[in-house]
Formats: sequence, C-alpha cells, structure tokens
Amino acid sequence: MRRALLAGLAVFALAPVVLAAPALAQPIDRHALVSRHDVRLTKVDPSAPLMVGNGQIGFTADITGLQTFPEAYSKIAPLLTEAQWAWHAFPNPNNYTYADGTVPIDVRGTKQPYAYMKDWNEAQTRPALAYLRENPHRFSLGRVALDLRDKAGKPARFEDLTATDQTLDLWSGVLTSRFTYDGEAVTVRTRVHPTLDMIVVDVDSALVEQGRLKLSVKFPGVSKNLNPDPSDWSHPELHTTKVTGEGARRLDVARQIDATRYVTALQADRAVDFTAAGPHAFVVAPKAKGRTLGLEVAFSRTALPKALPSVTVADQATRAHWKSYWTQGAAVDFSGSTDPRAAELERRVVLSRYLMALNGAGEVPPQEEGLFSNSWNGKFHLEMHAWHAGHFALWNQPEYLERSLPWYLGHLKDAKARAASHGLKGAWWPKMVGPDGVDSPSKVSPFIMWQQPHPIWMSELVWRDKPTKATLAKYGALVSETADLLASFPHRDDKGRYVLGPPIIPVQENYDPLTTFNPAFELEYYRWGLETAQQWRVRQGLARKPEWDAVIKGLAPLATKDGLYLPTESTPDFWDVARSKDCSKHAVGEKCMNRDHPSFLMAYGLIPGKGVDPETMRRTLRAVETDWDLRQTWGWDYPMVAMTAARLGEPDKAVDWLFFEAKNNKFGVSGMTPRVHLDEHAQAFVPKAGEGDPVGPDGPGYTRAAETYFPSNGSLLAAVAMMAGGWDGSKGPTPGFPKDGKWVVRAEGFKPLP
Repeated sequence: MRRALLAGLAVFALAPVVLAAPALAQPIDRHALVSRHDVRLTKVDPSAPLMVGNGQIGFTADITGLQTFPEAYSKIAPLLTEAQWAWHAFPNPNNYTYADGTVPIDVRGTKQPYAYMKDWNEAQTRPALAYLRENPHRFSLGRVALDLRDKAGKPARFEDLTATDQTLDLWSGVLTSRFTYDGEAVTVRTRVHPTLDMIVVDVDSALVEQGRLKLSVKFPGVSKNLNPDPSDWSHPELHTTKVTGEGARRLDVARQIDATRYVTALQADRAVDFTAAGPHAFVVAPKAKGRTLGLEVAFSRTALPKALPSVTVADQATRAHWKSYWTQGAAVDFSGSTDPRAAELERRVVLSRYLMALNGAGEVPPQEEGLFSNSWNGKFHLEMHAWHAGHFALWNQPEYLERSLPWYLGHLKDAKARAASHGLKGAWWPKMVGPDGVDSPSKVSPFIMWQQPHPIWMSELVWRDKPTKATLAKYGALVSETADLLASFPHRDDKGRYVLGPPIIPVQENYDPLTTFNPAFELEYYRWGLETAQQWRVRQGLARKPEWDAVIKGLAPLATKDGLYLPTESTPDFWDVARSKDCSKHAVGEKCMNRDHPSFLMAYGLIPGKGVDPETMRRTLRAVETDWDLRQTWGWDYPMVAMTAARLGEPDKAVDWLFFEAKNNKFGVSGMTPRVHLDEHAQAFVPKAGEGDPVGPDGPGYTRAAETYFPSNGSLLAAVAMMAGGWDGSKGPTPGFPKDGKWVVRAEGFKPLP
C-alpha cells in the first residue's frame, strides 16, 4: 500500500515538470485540479458517509447514495438531513428564560449576570440549566432511502449488496453510487439543488421494473439524546405527518414536532403511487413499467413553490452551481512539486473547499460538526465562526461569508442589551448559541471573550474584497457597536493600564475565569479590532473616536518572562511549570497547563500583532514545539500555528505544522477530520457524556467524540490562503511556501490576510 502511494505521489510530482516555466504562466486548469480529488469508495468506510448539500441543507448518504443502511456506520456518523433553519425546542412548561440560567458574579465590586454553572452535574439539580443548554437544538428533517426487496418481498440486508462502487464528482456535486443486488445492477445519483433545499435522486435498475426497488421517505421525531443523532424513531405519537395535497406525481406533507413546523414535497419524474408505510413514512413506486425512477424531496419552513423544477432541470442547476463555485474565486495548484506532501495537501484543500461550501456557508454560523451530526446539541460556537467562514473571503468568495454575517445584524439589539446588563457599551456577543442568540449556561462559555472582535475581522475581510460604500453602510453599525464593547470591557488597573479580566477565559480554555487576566491573544486582538474600527470611521468620513484611541494606547502589553510570551499575565510561572519534571513528559493535571490551544501564537499569525516582537514570538514558537502537549490540541490548532510560522518567515515550519502527526490532524477519505480526545486512562479530560464512542480506530487511550470537526477544514483553508496569497507586508508570490525547489505553487485570485 505504501509503495503504491509513493508511486502515485511520484507521478503527481513529476509529470507536469516537463512543462516547466511556461506552464506557470498559464491559468490553472480548474477542472483537472478539482477532479483529480474526486472521492471514490468501493466499500463502506464506517467513519465516512459522504455528503451532498448547498450550504443551507446537508444530506449524508451511505454507500447506496441514500440513507438505506444507517446500521453500517459508526454511531457517531449518523445519516441525517439537517438544515441551517431546522431547529426544535422541547416544551417549556416552566417558562425558563435566560435569567434562570444566570448567577451573579462579583466583578470588581459589582454583581453581574453570567450564564455560569460550576460543573456539568449542576445541570441535574438546576433544571433550567439543562433546558437552556439543550434548547433550541438541531434535528433531522427526514430520511430518504431505497426500499429494496428480495424476491420473497423481504427487505434487503446490507451484506447482500455486492460490487459497491461510489464516486463523488466534486466538479458537478453529483454522488453516483453503483452496486449489485440479487444479480441486478443498481445505479443511484444523488445531489442537492443549489437554491431549493431539495434532495434530487434518480435510480436506474431492472429492479425498479420488477417492483423490488422503490424509494422511501420517513420522518423522525426528536430524541431526548440529541448528540450525535437527534432522530427518534420510537415515539410516533409525539409528532404528526399530515398529507396536504396529492397528485399523480407530487405529494405535499405538513410536519409538526411540538411547536416546530415545516413542510415537505415529494415530486417524482413520472406518475407514481405514494403509499403510506406507517404514520410518518411513504413508499414511492412508478405506476408504469420502466427501469428508472426520479424523485425530488424538498423541505422548507415556509410554503414550497407549486411547481418544482424537474429532475433534469435540477440536475443542470446543480452542475452549473458547482462549476461556478470552482471556477470563481481563488485556486491553488501544487502539481509539479517534488515534496511528497504536496499531493496530499492539494487533496485536503480541495475536499475542504467542498465540505465548507456544504457546511459553513448557511444563514446562521455553523455548528462545529456542520450539518453532518450534532455536537453541543447542534448549537453553534461564535468563537469558531471566524475559522468556519472567514476563509471564503480570503479565497475571493465573500458572498459565502456574507450569508451568515447578517445573523449579527439581526441580533445587534440583543448583544447591546447583554453588554448593558454588564454595565458596558456596545455589543457583547455570546459564545454557544442557537438562532435565538441566547447564551447557553456553561462552566466556560460565559467567560470566553475572543469572539468579540470577530465581527470586525470578518467585516474587514469583506471590505478588502468589496471596498465600497455599500459595504461600509451594511456593516458599519456592526463594526462600531462591537468596537464600543472592545473599548468598554477593559478596565484600568492600579498601574493605569487597560486590563482584560478577571473574569475571563482565554482561547486556551483550561483557566480559572475568576483569577485570569490579560490573555495574550485577546489583548492583541482587541487592540487590532479597535484600530480597524477606527479605519472604518475614517473610510466613512468620520473622526476617530478618542475613547477608542485611549484604549488602543493604554492596553497592557503582552506579558513576557525569560524572553517568552506568556499565555496570560496571571500565569507568570507558566513555562517553568511546563518544563518541570511533572509536566515536561506530557503528564496532565491541574497545574499542567501546557495543553489545549497555544492561542497566544495567533497574536502574530491570524492577525499582524503590531504590539508583538517577532523574535520573542519566534522563541515562543520554539517553546511550543518542545514543551507543549501537542496530543491535547484541536484540529484547527495546527494550521493556526502554521500561520504564525509563515508570518515569522519560516515557510518550512509552516508546511511541517500543516502535516503535524496527531490524531486530530488526520484528513480521511472524504476530507473530514475527527475530534479525538485522550480518555480518562491517560488522565486527560473526556468528552461530555453522550458525545463519545469508546470504540474507534484511534488506539488505546483515545476516545473519538466525532467523525468530523469542521474548524479543522476552515483553518486549513485560511492558512493555505495566507501562505499562497500572502498578508499585508509580505514579499513575493506564495510567501508561506518554501523556496527550496521542491514546491511549485500556482496561486490565483487570493486576497491577502491583514
């Protein structure tokens, strides 16, 4: 296997070299670039059901191209149909509100409301905490599957399928699945319409004509166990499915789960019978003879069009959409490189581009598992929004980022009220929320503050793509109100400095919020956010705000000791402890803080960090390499560190970090990366109950908590965009890649990082 892989890499590396320099002046062949990374499966990968979608709805398919055999997959890889707009809440007879989840926290002599819980067990004794954490939550809209029968009419078993062969054509967005059942070949094509939330399927097999292959659409309720699969198939009495219209080719259905309502339309490409198969399921079969059957299953929270496009028209629209996605915006091509990692990096980039268009480009910020499965009850984490969607602007496709930015505009009033409840100005953005914008109770969430500058960073990326008055008008209030929070949250200490916290928890979440102050990245990010907001005022023809300038000038500098940056000023002995006998061998415990995100590196990576001394940051990066427990980091950390290495002028190190050998830095056959934790036997933290699966491919001492973690893909795209497209002040083309002759990098259309 290894020999074959190396041979393939050699072909990838050497074939284009014959073209030499003139090839570099030619435009990238986008079709060739994308298509050489099409995904092909010839057997089930239990961790990698493939996805199709449009950013608003995602459909996870098994080896048949539909959702026929969910039992063939990992328990943490459910086959779901989730939409960015599809949210449910359990009944709330006690009328719990956000206030019921808060407790007063002393902040320099005043009591302020925080949605704080001391530990996870507290949710058992305070029902309001559990309710507010769990509601609202994402749910699965329905299951579209084959109804496949043997000659006796019994349902097919998964093990009876042979010659399985599945290909995801990235250029067209079409998933083609082939297999043989009972001696008959079956071909299934699956895709999602680009603007309608509609699954489009067509099937070709003699089994259709024999009446042994039909299509099935089923609707689940919502399980009390929301993670990773929110579907409940055991309590049909808890939801309703009502037929509201039926014709020769179309069936309209109204669905209700508690107060949640949505509609579904099933439209076939020819006359069919819609046969009820229980209270929440329908089987679709053609009336006339023929070996093909096409079906569209559309979902919506509002009324669907009376006329849906045909399967053929929907197929054409899907293909046109994906061709446009791949041909517009930026691209990077590594063919011609002799570094054996180049082909794999290109594969990771192309598949990440596909996956993030499905999972990171909807109307609300995406959850960390996107539309693939549920984690944290399907809620999204605003501190991850920058990783999920910021890369779209760097890849010169800001319209995909702008799909979710209006969520902030719609919740600006709520964010201002949250800031006011803390006696502050501006807009305070929560951490873990649903579409309602209500903060979720947590040990950590209410004290996380690095998401506060994100709306400024993302708005600035849009501006750099579209430097127009319209951009300033659309996001000006968002930038200004966010900056007011950045200027009012810091407080003066007895030295006259502006200080962040306490209470605060930095990006690296293993800190006591009530004693922590001046985390390094947050200090620099607030400074950058305020300076950028001032630039927005100048662009608008307004004067700089003196109160913002006072904070920019007065923010505490990043704390150092022995020539290294400290993660927080409140941990002056951090590096001494990290190097101690107890912690240097990657033991863990309360005092071993050299784990989780090495986020202080972002102060001179993700942002330019004008207050950062590059040589001090270089030494700090070396300390991370030697003294950080890199087993206990998350998938987005490795590209994040690569960005710091690139800005420091160390492109070799940047590439090395992209390929750091770690459980959370594996890109599977579909391009997804797992979320893996050390388990309790390794004396590390474990995932929340109900999120983990002790059985998996990650070896003893590890627990796989999710089969995918999309911040890893988003941060990879941001890092590669920076390395290929540069940053303000960088010199020459592709400044983040080595100039050792082993890397041939052709980049088109990138926007530089600030």
